[in-house]
Amino acid sequence: MKKIALFGNPNTGKSSLFNRLTGLRQHVGNFPGVTVDKHSGFLNIGGKELELIDFPGTYSIYPRSRDEEVVYNVISDPGNVNFPEKAIVVLDSTNLERNLLLFTQIYDLGLDTALVLNMMDVAARNGFNIHIPALEEAFPNAKIIRTNARIGTGLPELKAWMAEDSVPQEIKLETLKPKEDTQAQIADTNKRFERIKSIVSKAVSRKASEANFSNKLDKWLIHPVFGYLIFLVILMLIFQTVFTLAAYPMDWIDMGTSSLAKWLGSVMPEGIFTSLVVDGIIPGIGGVLIFIPQIALLFFMLSILEETGYMARVVFITDKLMRPFGLNGKSVVPLLSSAACAIPGIMATRTISSWQERLTTILVAPLISCSARLPVYTLLIALVIPSKIVMGFLNLQGLVLFALYLLGVISALLVAWVIKQFFRNKELSVFLLEMPAYKSPRWGNVGIEVFEKVKIFVFDAGKIILAISIILWALASFGPGDEMERYSKLVQTPEIQTEEALADYESQVASVKLEHSYMGHMGKFIEPVIKPLGYDWKMGISLLTSFAAREVFVGSLATIYSVHDVDDNPKQLIDKLKSQKRDDGTPTYTLASGLSLLVFYVFAMQCMATLAVVKRETKSWKWPIIQLGYMGVLAYLGAYITFNIFK
Repeated sequence: MKKIALFGNPNTGKSSLFNRLTGLRQHVGNFPGVTVDKHSGFLNIGGKELELIDFPGTYSIYPRSRDEEVVYNVISDPGNVNFPEKAIVVLDSTNLERNLLLFTQIYDLGLDTALVLNMMDVAARNGFNIHIPALEEAFPNAKIIRTNARIGTGLPELKAWMAEDSVPQEIKLETLKPKEDTQAQIADTNKRFERIKSIVSKAVSRKASEANFSNKLDKWLIHPVFGYLIFLVILMLIFQTVFTLAAYPMDWIDMGTSSLAKWLGSVMPEGIFTSLVVDGIIPGIGGVLIFIPQIALLFFMLSILEETGYMARVVFITDKLMRPFGLNGKSVVPLLSSAACAIPGIMATRTISSWQERLTTILVAPLISCSARLPVYTLLIALVIPSKIVMGFLNLQGLVLFALYLLGVISALLVAWVIKQFFRNKELSVFLLEMPAYKSPRWGNVGIEVFEKVKIFVFDAGKIILAISIILWALASFGPGDEMERYSKLVQTPEIQTEEALADYESQVASVKLEHSYMGHMGKFIEPVIKPLGYDWKMGISLLTSFAAREVFVGSLATIYSVHDVDDNPKQLIDKLKSQKRDDGTPTYTLASGLSLLVFYVFAMQCMATLAVVKRETKSWKWPIIQLGYMGVLAYLGAYITFNIFK
């Protein structure tokens, strides 16, 4: 199959062109040996199967980041499996001088190359006139094609060129300077720019015009004061939309999977297989599907911001704030998105070109308190924090909730700063930013982006989530020998079998079975470790089961303490917890143990779905294991210090 490479500077419309050419016939893998996504699309033109490889956006073949290094490694090695027969270089027609640097570097290799002048409509609106014969004279072996990827102009001509047989040419690797010789690279780049200026002076003319629409908008959107205010308003709208609109389909998915599990439980014969399906597989699938609305909505809105050109302005105004912590402006949206859910937030880090800054953002994103922590926070705050007004108008419980979210944000920034010290000077992060013209989004690109993100989550992270769900089911459903059945038979059956009495009986049986399951034994096994934090083995079980998802903590406590219908009446569980006593007669849930649990949940990585996504995004188990470890240490130390301060 013929391989064709797609190169270009960031914000040249390269992704739009790729989507236009390949549609949904796309595959996301990774380049061999590196944790960099390889986007491949497939075309059939006149019976010929072609593979179009979309390389990371770069301003030059000489890399400044791991993503850009892929370009150099491929085109400097004709034996590389991804070395192309043809190359398409996409240029922004409004800025040929900068864009031509990358083109000349690839053209001089001797590859069969197409120079694609994209966004010709934007160039015309801005008064640019491009003289094609002058470019043809400067680059006689290149195919020059004018396109508008947003509406498809020029695509038939480009496809015809792609299907043509390549003219065999000698690859001139001597035009590339060694990766280590930066002085030679600088000299080569300066020499190229001198030639490019001469070419552009002949090929491009521009009419004098007033400031365009984009410049007028930028006076507000990148203003040192109003720019931040506008961004905060847009963020608020995004999170409100994700939080409120996603809640409806998430509830439908939750009800649907619950109803399916109940129905299957009623029609299938009792036994281990039925329990596996009803209590393991169906909840596991539901645990994957329930995140789809949030992921789809978030990336729908982020794609619109990217397509319109506003995202570049966000990066510009926030970059100075984030750099001291080892992050950059593109880290802001993923981190703030994690307040809804860390999963789409981590997936949104793909816009960050520097691998180190992207990895740092991934590692700290789960410290931002997500919506899954909210049920835990509200239960424990209602349990140990009195509802009273302080300073005349502030609710104390609300202040504690705010403090928990603030603690997460501060911790994320401090941990990012610590990670920066380990990565110091290992990868040069240069802030180069293109300010694209504002334009209306192309809905086809938005749709493909959302579809790809959902597909990646379901098929890559989903299988890990399902596997861990089944493991957790097994630990909670089985125990040593016949211990679970033997102890459950000791629960006294109600003499008067009313619906409520039977529900209480079933809750008690479930509680006894969980206590004597492998999960229950694990809870008792870790009790000496968690006792210094103010926890007992029952809390230990809840900590272990909430690894499936943090909000499971509430349901686990309800099962352990034989409280049914906790969703309809959370006060019943709170009252039951308040009445619990330790062996010495002191209350189990005190201000100290409650605050200790709250701090533990701020820091702890208890979300298998997030770990699965981190593995998918980093292409390795190394980083999720490190993440699980450092967040576990933070959670333990934070909870220990909190308990000892307030006990």
